[in-house]
Amino acid sequence: MPKDKRELLAGYIDGELSDKERQELESELKKNPELKAELEEFKKLKEVTGMVRYADLPDEIWENYWQSLYRKLERGLGWIFLSIGAIILISLGLYQFFKQLYIDSQTPLMVKIGMTALGLGVAILLVSLGRERIFAYKRDRYREVKK
Repeated sequence: MPKDKRELLAGYIDGELSDKERQELESELKKNPELKAELEEFKKLKEVTGMVRYADLPDEIWENYWQSLYRKLERGLGWIFLSIGAIILISLGLYQFFKQLYIDSQTPLMVKIGMTALGLGVAILLVSLGRERIFAYKRDRYREVKK
């Protein structure tokens, strides 16, 4: 029996098939006892899953959940502010370093050129890496999947 008929079983149970699909499947069910048995299994599965209900959780679990959530938020904000402060201080330090490097007439020209190339290379790589991460995040098919 073609695989596509098995794929129609769930739609048949849920009443989602077109008249033509339903008629073809019913015809196949009459001829194929294996498919009919599979349909019965699907029906039992739907019946069992239809009876499943969410359990009421104790208040203690909800309290722990909210405490955990607040801790995660606090830590997330802490890391954000720490990162912003580090970026500002490192940027200011690099600015002062390059400013002093170019002002000092004793520094050889090759050192100035080398430091400029190094700084530009690092900046380009960081921008490229950030752009790539953003591009990958936007196209991640599994972003909504919880780990």
